Amino acid sequence: MEREVYECDVLIIGSGGAGCRAAIEASKYDLDIIIVSKGLTFKSGCTTLAEGGYNAAFGAVDCADSVEAHFEDTLKGGGYLNDSNLVKILVEEAPQRLIELERYGALFDRQESGQINQRPFGGQSYRRTCFQGDRTGHEMMLGLKEEVTKRGIETMDEIMITSLIMDETGRNVIGACGLSLKDSKLTVFKAKSVILGSGGAGWLYPVTSNTLQKTGDGYFIAYNAGADLLDMEQVQFHPTGMIHPESRKGVLVTEAVRGEGGILLNSEGERFMEKYDPRKELATRDVVARAIYNEIREGRGTAKGGVYLDVTHLPAEVIEEKLETMLAQFLDVGVDIRKEPMEVAPTAHHFMGGVRITENGETTVGNLFAAGEAAGGVHGANRLGGNALADTQVFGKRAGEAAAKNALDSELLSNDAFVDDEDARISGLIKDGTVYPFEIKKELEEVMWKDVAIIRNQEGLMAALKRIKELKEMLPDMKVPGGMGFNKDLQDALEAFVMLDVAEIVTKAAFLRRESRGSHYREDYPETSDDWKKSIVFNKSGRLKFIER
Repeated sequence: MEREVYECDVLIIGSGGAGCRAAIEASKYDLDIIIVSKGLTFKSGCTTLAEGGYNAAFGAVDCADSVEAHFEDTLKGGGYLNDSNLVKILVEEAPQRLIELERYGALFDRQESGQINQRPFGGQSYRRTCFQGDRTGHEMMLGLKEEVTKRGIETMDEIMITSLIMDETGRNVIGACGLSLKDSKLTVFKAKSVILGSGGAGWLYPVTSNTLQKTGDGYFIAYNAGADLLDMEQVQFHPTGMIHPESRKGVLVTEAVRGEGGILLNSEGERFMEKYDPRKELATRDVVARAIYNEIREGRGTAKGGVYLDVTHLPAEVIEEKLETMLAQFLDVGVDIRKEPMEVAPTAHHFMGGVRITENGETTVGNLFAAGEAAGGVHGANRLGGNALADTQVFGKRAGEAAAKNALDSELLSNDAFVDDEDARISGLIKDGTVYPFEIKKELEEVMWKDVAIIRNQEGLMAALKRIKELKEMLPDMKVPGGMGFNKDLQDALEAFVMLDVAEIVTKAAFLRRESRGSHYREDYPETSDDWKKSIVFNKSGRLKFIER
């Protein structure tokens, strides 16, 4: 393959909230930084789609709120599977990171007094979620984009990173290889430090709120480099995604709708959440998602296969001001939420698991750092709405600083043999075969939705593992036409390898965890067990580890 080679001090994979914040921090050390994105820079991350808010214990609305309360809510919401050290850092540093966002140009809603406004979100003791209407993530990205541009940080888009380049010892990352999606050239980055800000893997499922790029690439390349992955069974299904029309299926309906007073109704007109949790619509996301799933499964869903989310009892001006994006989103498909309810159902949304990190974003591999959804440990078994945006800024900053300091003490290295092997691997995919890669991807998504989604059991998980193995055996027979330029079949082929490996780890972890905790629900093990208050850690070495919490 044709090659292009770039050199930098710090390479950041992903241009969402975590990647941009890491780049801003690293730039303070006068280093050469490159942000590389699989999609369009600043637009292919899920931060832009996170509409509801950013959690920070300012106590601006409920003065009794505190970082201690935020800490306890986060641990409780996460089923006590969280790394408590990471949670402590999150809640203590989130307020200052928000103040910095405003300095970059991101504006949050204010009260008449001038203090920041805060709304209620699920699983929280106080009104703690700071917001900009129902487009908070988009507003954050506007500020981050401005600051990245102001600092002259180099960005490159539409490059799928396919592997991390290892040094000759196999213990340290010295760069990354990727496929330029525009022209199918091999793109090689030499770097002293690499930060993963690549997001999650929502597209392991056919219904997801994620952008198209989120197929688990960060997990795959980190795992193959020798990094630990933990809590991978903990996949959050947001309770409310659009279900109609088909082209909008899975698109997020923000928790801000429920935070502002939206109620859930089944097809019989019953406000059903009070049957499942005294917090009703403001229970944690795992509880609300399972409640909706159960209503649909027991025949009380709508004709389109969802439930109703209703805000028609709210004043029109509240909807127009605080749910402006949702109003426009549904008007676009012919539904006026001021006058009629939305139809919603759960959608694959967020991976609580990910690459194991220290408090400074260091992984178990030399020169490799991670932040945001690519990293695990912060959210435990279930993420509270509003904590993810804070996570991107708190740990994006820390990873950026640590990676920069690491680069100051390092030198650029090469491993031509490793790059040649990756070149051969990708080039070797271009050949005739009997099955198109997208067919493998599509079947995997259906397998995961059927057996490794909201409700799981041993029989289904075993069936999923069997089918994943069979799909892996089909990989050598993929049909990938050649030719330079944009080659979607080649991208699909690379993603098929990624998705099958990540799906296998998720499914194995779900099989191992014989209890229900947070977003992981086993109907054959419905109780939470103290014996399983531990994280499951996978490593390519094959050594299965457990971390007691």
